[in-house]
Amino acid sequence: MEPLAFQSAALPPATKMITNAPPAAARPHEKPTLAGLFETEESGLLRFAIGLVGRRTVAEELVQETFLRLHQVWDEVENPRGWLYRSLRNLALNHLRDHARETELDEATQVADGDLAPEILGQMEAVGMVRLLLAEFSEEDRRLIQLKYHDNLKYGDISRQTGLSVGNVGYRLHHLLKGLADALRRAGIEGSRR
Repeated sequence: MEPLAFQSAALPPATKMITNAPPAAARPHEKPTLAGLFETEESGLLRFAIGLVGRRTVAEELVQETFLRLHQVWDEVENPRGWLYRSLRNLALNHLRDHARETELDEATQVADGDLAPEILGQMEAVGMVRLLLAEFSEEDRRLIQLKYHDNLKYGDISRQTGLSVGNVGYRLHHLLKGLADALRRAGIEGSRR
């Protein structure tokens, strides 16, 4: 199956472009384009799908099918990122249910071939579940988590960037992480035992 390719139309040359609009990153509530979403989310969705189904070729097909389905309902979807992860998870579970016998045989051959150890698959599934849960957070909550854990900023720096008080930054991050941990536990994913 060929990978999806989104092409953007060439824009006519502009003689002078003046805009007061903030860059796209500064407009958190604006819906991204389908092509932009594909560019930013495809690799994360693929990792998530591999964690769920354990086979790259099947995962690629599921991701492609998910984007095709999103295209069909694009105007109706308010949170396309969350919709993608939720739909991909549902497609993967449907695939596993419909191909249970095939999956059992594949697991036996993978262990024999040393393809992917169960621990690695478990870690990939956990990462995928975290991505799914984060996709369902509001843009503002995802930004707080990104600033703290991706950009490694201190509460004071986050406060200056977001306009929240330092205490509110700490409070919100605490409750976001607690909610994330509770959701992971409900999904059957526990913390590392190392």
